[in-house]
Order: sequence, then C-alpha cells, then structure tokens
Amino acid sequence: MAELPGFARQTDSGLLLFLRVTPNAGRDAIEGSQARADGSVVLRVRVLVVPDKGRANAAVMALIAKALGVPKSSIALVSGDTGRLKTVSVSGCADDLVARALTLAR
Repeated sequence: MAELPGFARQTDSGLLLFLRVTPNAGRDAIEGSQARADGSVVLRVRVLVVPDKGRANAAVMALIAKALGVPKSSIALVSGDTGRLKTVSVSGCADDLVARALTLAR
C-alpha cells in the first residue's frame, strides 16, 4: 500500500482526513496539503458557501466526496462542526482511498 499523506490516517472502516476549511471563498477548491506551525498537516479546502446552519460543512462533504469518487453518504464529520479545522471520516476500501487521497495532496 502507498504511504499516507500527512493529512490522512487509516482506520478500520477507511480514512480520517484533517482539513482546514475556508468558507465564503471565491470558489470551491481543494488546494492541497499544508504544514501548520504546530507540525500537523492539513488539507486546504475552500467553499463558496457561507458558514450558516451547517451549509458550509455540507459543501465540504460534497466536495471531498466528489474528489475521492465516493458517495456523500460515506463521508461523516467527526469534529470541527463550527471551526475551520475539521476531521472527516471516509468509509470505504482503505487502499483505494489512500491512492485517491494522494492525488489531493498536490
């Protein structure tokens, strides 16, 4: 199996992805990985939607699902409901998900 990008961790049911989300951005985009000052690595995600009543979270889930080629129902928000730093769980075959996550790291 390929090495995991820094923003991902393998679980029994798939992957955990660590995100830094910018809502109310000029476009929907996944901008690749970013090393933070504390040494952690996150996947930068921008969405057009404003953070109102979970709409930005839903847009993030849809964008990640589309990028990984999985149904939206396989993506779940684990933490960071109201913050910019979020953790999402992606259910599925870990080997396939790792290969797809590597393409997001650009």
